[in-house]
Amino acid sequence: MQTLTRQDLSDILHGAAILGTGGGGELSEGFALIDDALAKGKAFTLVGLDEVPDDALVCTPYLLGAISPLPEAEERQYNRLPRIDEHPILLAYRRFERYLGRRFYGTISCELGGSNTACAFYAAAMNGGYILDADPAGRAVPEITHSTYYINGLPAEPIMMANEFGECILCENVIDDLRAESVVRALAKVSRNDIAAIDHALEMSELRDAVIPGAISMAWDLGRAWRKALEAGADVAEAVAARSGGAVAFRGTIGTNDWSTRDGFTFGSFEIEGRGHFEGHRYQVELKNENLVARLDGEVHATIPDLICMLDTDTGFPVTNPNYRTGQNVAVILVHAPEAFTSPKGLEAFGPNYAGLDQPYRPFSVKGPE
Repeated sequence: MQTLTRQDLSDILHGAAILGTGGGGELSEGFALIDDALAKGKAFTLVGLDEVPDDALVCTPYLLGAISPLPEAEERQYNRLPRIDEHPILLAYRRFERYLGRRFYGTISCELGGSNTACAFYAAAMNGGYILDADPAGRAVPEITHSTYYINGLPAEPIMMANEFGECILCENVIDDLRAESVVRALAKVSRNDIAAIDHALEMSELRDAVIPGAISMAWDLGRAWRKALEAGADVAEAVAARSGGAVAFRGTIGTNDWSTRDGFTFGSFEIEGRGHFEGHRYQVELKNENLVARLDGEVHATIPDLICMLDTDTGFPVTNPNYRTGQNVAVILVHAPEAFTSPKGLEAFGPNYAGLDQPYRPFSVKGPE
């Protein structure tokens, strides 16, 4: 059990944003939550899975929706609606405890990312709960079904949701996580493409073997290594690759790029023109909230569930989608997928077929262009 300092939290969120593969939310939003709780005197306490009693009730809070802004015309339709003064995740948390008639022991983040990791931390800290050192993804993912909860057959329902307008929705009897994704996504679309949700309200005995242990510590370790490299003026891409057991796959400058918001997701792609050792080569990344497929000179080089991460090489900071821009200098780092996602059920949910590729999963090769 450890109380996290502001520096600890910063390292965790930066590591989570790198492992978020472009998704998982904006760091600025995550830090706004963290700093709000700290300003109110709240503590962030991290606990290992072996410290949690079997009968402890745990939940997974998160934000779901597109990660790109709405078109101006669509934004205007929400102007007539009132806004609540508190973050919707706190409203959902409070209503969920009332519905269940029990207090939550703590929270598990749904994924690693700049704001969704912080969202779970914030819900716990603001309610005197603990943060569990685990998550069901070990990265950021587009859908509810992309989790070790789904792989292990644990139900998401009941699901408590709230939006910035103060509307609360409880979903019961949702047959499985596939249906849960459809229901929550539909509600997000009518909630300005952003809804706060809490699911997998289960006792620790049910969750203990169905999550990735040490996921938060992994992000923390990576974020600390990233920060130290940045402070030392070292090559942050190489430092991140070395610490994560991955590889720097490509370096260059972003050229052609685009994105759009459809069906509650952000879709897009960008092309990187090689520089230095990669001069004369091109790298293209396709995304659906997260980076899903990377192609080197038109040939598939890496796919989900492996992590396709990106850093701005001028600032050293992780690049979140769709915040890439023409002329931006970047490095792509590939990291091997959590083992659970390379199982048959993991690949069925979040393998190359999900990205629209008719091919089996092949772990990425560290070999770059000749």
